[in-house]
Amino acid sequence: MLRVAFLLVCLVCAVCGCGPVTAETPATPPVVQIAPALDSTRARPDRGLVIRASGGTLSKVAAYAGADPVPGRLDADRRIWRSDWTLRPGTEYTVTATATGASGPATVTMGRFRTRPAEQALGLAARTPLPGETVGVGMPVVLDFDRPVEDKAAVERALEVRAAHPADGAWRWVSDTRAVYRTRRYWAPRQRVTVTAHLAGVRAASGVYGAADSTFAFTVGRRQTSAVDTRTHQMTVERDGRVVQRMAISAGMATTREYTTTSGVHLTMDKGNPVRMVSPGREEGDPGYYDLLIDHAVRVSDSGEYVHAKDNVWAQGRANVSHGCVNARPDQAAWFYDNSLRGDPVTITGTDRPLEWDNGWGFWQLPWEKWIQGSALTKG
Repeated sequence: MLRVAFLLVCLVCAVCGCGPVTAETPATPPVVQIAPALDSTRARPDRGLVIRASGGTLSKVAAYAGADPVPGRLDADRRIWRSDWTLRPGTEYTVTATATGASGPATVTMGRFRTRPAEQALGLAARTPLPGETVGVGMPVVLDFDRPVEDKAAVERALEVRAAHPADGAWRWVSDTRAVYRTRRYWAPRQRVTVTAHLAGVRAASGVYGAADSTFAFTVGRRQTSAVDTRTHQMTVERDGRVVQRMAISAGMATTREYTTTSGVHLTMDKGNPVRMVSPGREEGDPGYYDLLIDHAVRVSDSGEYVHAKDNVWAQGRANVSHGCVNARPDQAAWFYDNSLRGDPVTITGTDRPLEWDNGWGFWQLPWEKWIQGSALTKG
């Protein structure tokens, strides 16, 4: 009977698969870490929002500044989520993050925190081009800040330029309050460009944070470039690769430096009809003094140079007799005035006075390798 019982036990074990019995270890749920810490009341806005998962991956992240979603992205391993930009000062944020492991329950972490307010706020005092403006292919983007920027790298990282036809471009700091963006080559024509200063939460100096983001857009128009040869006294205007105007001109008489037209790549900056022009450094009664209203004047530098109308056709095409400007027949100057956009390149050659890169918008005078050296993000 004992043997039969043993055989029955063996048969039962063979059929039922008896084996050692081990207790199953429960899976450890993933851990979610959020920085700034939830319930913080004075979080630093310049450090952004970072969410990490250990023991699993992030399957869902939802973050809001008030009712506005916070843009951000996961890394390739889906273990770290970072906000794209810094955070708004003095703002309450809500966060919900879900992490899942290979098995076992998911971890859902939710809560809120508040960023510290800015002691002093950084913003934009001015921006060029104007929102909605149509400009020429050489147009720079100029941002003027309302207070000095000490941490230029932090601010520059927050500046974003998006073009329908992307191109290499870089910012250059020309002062503590001004940054200028220039492309490596002229903009492709007929496209929209959007500039966003993601300043909210950027630490520009001790106690100084960007208060809000700022976005504006402009349009690059047709490609119009002009070439002025002061030796042949001729100006040629091309549009989209086709000559659309030839103008006999007269340039600076070059008897003094100030009366010498500058050579180099100029940009049209603004225009007026008329423009009052007064001789620099001279008073009424001094030799060479003048005070004139000039029609159809298009400015190309900060040193008083314009392309403008002048009824001295006897000199145009023959001699340089101006005080430094480029003048043309009144009807042709009016045409140039009507057909110019800010940022149109005007290249002048033939004189021994070069245009300084910081004279007006002479930024194209700097080779690209030198231009990028003015970026706060350039290494070495």
